[in-house]
Amino acid sequence: MKAILCKSFAPVSELVYEEVDTPSAGKGEVLIDVVAAGVNFPDSLLVQGLYQMKPELPFIPGTEVSGTISQVGEGVSHLKVGMKVIAMCQLGGYAQKVAVPYMQVMPIPDAIPLQEASGLLTAHATAHHALKQRAHLQSGETLLVTGAAGGTGLAAVQIGKTMGATVIAVCSSDEKCKVAKQNGADITINHSQQDLKETVKALTKGKGVDVVYECVGGDTFHACTRVMAWSGRLLVIGFAGGDIPKFPVNLALVKGFSVVGVFWGSFTQHQPQDFMMNMKELVTWYTQGKVKVVVDEAFSLANAVDAINKVTSRLVKGKVILLP
Repeated sequence: MKAILCKSFAPVSELVYEEVDTPSAGKGEVLIDVVAAGVNFPDSLLVQGLYQMKPELPFIPGTEVSGTISQVGEGVSHLKVGMKVIAMCQLGGYAQKVAVPYMQVMPIPDAIPLQEASGLLTAHATAHHALKQRAHLQSGETLLVTGAAGGTGLAAVQIGKTMGATVIAVCSSDEKCKVAKQNGADITINHSQQDLKETVKALTKGKGVDVVYECVGGDTFHACTRVMAWSGRLLVIGFAGGDIPKFPVNLALVKGFSVVGVFWGSFTQHQPQDFMMNMKELVTWYTQGKVKVVVDEAFSLANAVDAINKVTSRLVKGKVILLP
């Protein structure tokens, strides 16, 4: 089969597209014929050796896929050949086939197109976990989302609105603000034209926001620390801007807010039952039209480098996917 291989920790351009051995379903696994694979910002960090984990080389990147089951391993009874599924595979998603432990595979209804489903796991599941288990977002609270037109930011906008929050979306252009508005944002801020701190203070009449879903880092993070409401929760999602900020902890003390880390991958390992309950809720919301994966662009598997580069350029409005 064809796959994308990372042979050394190096720039994304060093990834290669070549023939590799076709996997088979081992005990407790299913083999998935991949229809689409989601492309995520951490994928670029992983292949450069800059992520929290460093896989043994060589490896196939890609953490989320959709497709159909073509083989069922020993000990798997509830999943059948031919089922439409989504799967969290940790590695191996940038390929025509991938073997995945059955606990990380979930059937999906026909109402969800497979191409869209391939982007449901990482972005929407991260946002869902962040807002539900980490922020305990309540109906009527104010949620501010940075990087709100990207894959996970747009997911947070949709989910925050579904959970009953007033959603303020922060984007870098009017075009991106329009996308966020179309996906449920009540208010948008173009931070390239408006001062984030002063605008939020004015919008909230000085109260600040209850929850911040912060994906960007750098100056954006620092601005968010200045607009937190009392008992607010500042969620640390990632650093798409490339700058990991240093946080003056006295701000949390004086303003009485919490800084909360969100690492969805660890959550799935430490709280697998909560993860599965979250996914069932997400799929229900999807079939009800409350959330949706917005696919910005689909690339062929052979053009995975271009796909990753588009994600890291922060030009994406929604999700980028690969089509093996």
